[in-house]
Amino acid sequence: MRHAIRTGLLALALGLLVFGPSADALAGCSAHPEPKVDWSNCDKHKKILSDLDLRGATLERTDLSHSDLRDVNMAGASLVRANIAQSLLQGGDFQGADLTKVLGSRADLSESNLSGAILIKAELLRSDLSESDLSKADASKSELARADLTDSVLANAKLTYANVARAKFSGADLTATEFTGAYTLLTRFEDSDLSQSIGLTQDQIDIACGNESTLLPDGLTPPATWPCPVEEE
Repeated sequence: MRHAIRTGLLALALGLLVFGPSADALAGCSAHPEPKVDWSNCDKHKKILSDLDLRGATLERTDLSHSDLRDVNMAGASLVRANIAQSLLQGGDFQGADLTKVLGSRADLSESNLSGAILIKAELLRSDLSESDLSKADASKSELARADLTDSVLANAKLTYANVARAKFSGADLTATEFTGAYTLLTRFEDSDLSQSIGLTQDQIDIACGNESTLLPDGLTPPATWPCPVEEE
């Protein structure tokens, strides 16, 4: 039995040597920041990476949490399953980037260009997306609870089956924004024009928040519960 255990442990160790991260892969994490750099699976948390040109970079599963990435250019980059939680990404260019399943709770993405970005199943709880361009972005099934989308552009964006509970949309451009199946509990639609939005139902409006300035699609009416009480942060 002991011989079998020792043999198994030896096989496991050899397997790690053969199939574990190669020296080349580990060296890649020290690669100079430039367009199309491959930093996948790298530890870049608590780094100052602002103003960098990382267009088309591969940052899949990269830990960028708590980092300063203000004004970074990541247009067309792949950040699939990357961790950007509590990072500063204000003013960044993520046009056409793939942020599928990105972890970004409390990230600051305000004033950023996310037009055409893929944000499917992105975790952006309490993130700041105010004054950002998310036109034509696909945020289907994303987690946007308590996110700030004030004055953002969401024209032709997809929020299908997204969780936008308590998210703020005041002043946002919601032209042709698709809300089919979105969870809208106490979603803040005060001063919002939803008249051209797609997929909204009366049930979604009844559990959301609005005011006398909220414009609804034809056939939907404001509930008697409006306006909602102001919530403390």
